[in-house]
Amino acid sequence: MLDKHVVPVIKPPLRAAAVWLHKKGIRADHVTTAGFVVGLIGVLMVAVSQPLAGLFALLLNRLADGIDGELARLHTPTDAGAFLDISLDFIFYAIFPVGFAIASPDTNALPAAVLVASFVGTGASFLAFSSMAGKRDIKHPEFGYKGLYYLDGLAEGTETIICFVVMCLLPGYFPVIAWIFAAICIVTAFNRVAFGYLTLKKQPE
Repeated sequence: MLDKHVVPVIKPPLRAAAVWLHKKGIRADHVTTAGFVVGLIGVLMVAVSQPLAGLFALLLNRLADGIDGELARLHTPTDAGAFLDISLDFIFYAIFPVGFAIASPDTNALPAAVLVASFVGTGASFLAFSSMAGKRDIKHPEFGYKGLYYLDGLAEGTETIICFVVMCLLPGYFPVIAWIFAAICIVTAFNRVAFGYLTLKKQPE
């Protein structure tokens, strides 16, 4: 819901960082992989009850995710790079709440499990429609630069990042935050399934 408003604002500084890295010979896949490793370190920090360190790693991970796309467009974007980027993004999103479950299993395990399950719904509907959209050459007018069709909804990347940031700043409220965001993700998944089905139904076979 917020991505289409946030992306145009953050693209110029991300582009500038990408240009600098490009001059250093660093490629998009390097940034994608490094960002994922930093994200895993953030999960470990959360798991050992160091949420502020986890927050720092989270922000670095998301910064890398923004830069790698701009860096790819300075070369020739590849399907392999787009695949690596989206795969590691979804893996990171799924495991970040697990850190909170490990830190306080008695209070956090169930809401974390439900949140991860809701991510499966949003992710599966996103990727399934993107696959069909690619076959039929359907483009999103506001996200045509993406390697896959970007299926928007209530819970997108920006909302997820905000949710994770709040979790790190207020770890004692993780269960409440997780339940609320899981509900938003469930609504998003249902909307995406309905939109995807109806959109593809209208397309000629």
